[in-house]
Amino acid sequence: MFNPVEWFVSLPPEWTTFFISMFPVTELRASIPIGIEVYGLAVWKVWILAVLGDTIPAIVILYFTPYVHKWVVKKKFLGGILTKKLESAEKAFAGKHNKYGAIALIIFVGIPLPMTGSWTGSLVAFIFNIPFKKSLSLITAGVCMAATLVTLITLFAGETLRLLF
Repeated sequence: MFNPVEWFVSLPPEWTTFFISMFPVTELRASIPIGIEVYGLAVWKVWILAVLGDTIPAIVILYFTPYVHKWVVKKKFLGGILTKKLESAEKAFAGKHNKYGAIALIIFVGIPLPMTGSWTGSLVAFIFNIPFKKSLSLITAGVCMAATLVTLITLFAGETLRLLF
């Protein structure tokens, strides 16, 4: 049976926090509360581990997506579908991207909600043809923003719950 918790049982808390922040569903939204509240790690350490863990997948996605795209476009069936979908997505959001620019990507990645984060932000950067270095810096800024927000929420919620119970 698939149980990802078992992957981390034998790892030190620092590595667990780091690896949890790499998963696309959890990212740092889960690793920060786990690192602080479950493992009792220092806030600064959890913040750094979560930011690093959340940024590494962005680097990989930003680097390899153009190569995967070129390969898929060459395929007869998938190439046509993918090209049409990317063109329609670019047309739908191009006005918003041009209007709001780089700040939109930072905010998109930085707001810790489901389906936002470094994974999706990396794909958005690819769709809008944002260069690697620029998109990585924007995504990293958004990840830092999200890490700060999640850390503050975790600290506030943890203290509030301890006061109430």
